[in-house]
Amino acid sequence: QLQLVESGGGLVQAGGSLRLSCAASGGIFSNYNMGWFRQAPGKEREFVGAIDWSGVRTVYLDSVKGRFTISRDNAKTTLYLQMNTLKPEDTAGYYCNYVDFGRRRPLYDYWGQGTQVTVSS
Repeated sequence: QLQLVESGGGLVQAGGSLRLSCAASGGIFSNYNMGWFRQAPGKEREFVGAIDWSGVRTVYLDSVKGRFTISRDNAKTTLYLQMNTLKPEDTAGYYCNYVDFGRRRPLYDYWGQGTQVTVSS
């Protein structure tokens, strides 16, 4: 059974940084591309970025390029999202999932509880 547990969110001032983690279990983590998504109140969930199974290739939403970095530790079956120079518009619940790297879409319609990121101006 797939399980995804996100953590690391919080309240931060604009310009600050946070590092999110996603602990995955129930699947062969190292075989899968992984990604981050976010959902702000009243908005649809959007793709933030993804990393391939090997950790070599990454892709990002244009608005976070140069500020966010995705990484993974296959031995720990954990995905990370380093967020720097945060902006108020980054405020959202952040979720991880297994992804179709090319289509930037989640593979499964299963979501963890997410972790809330709030950026104050």
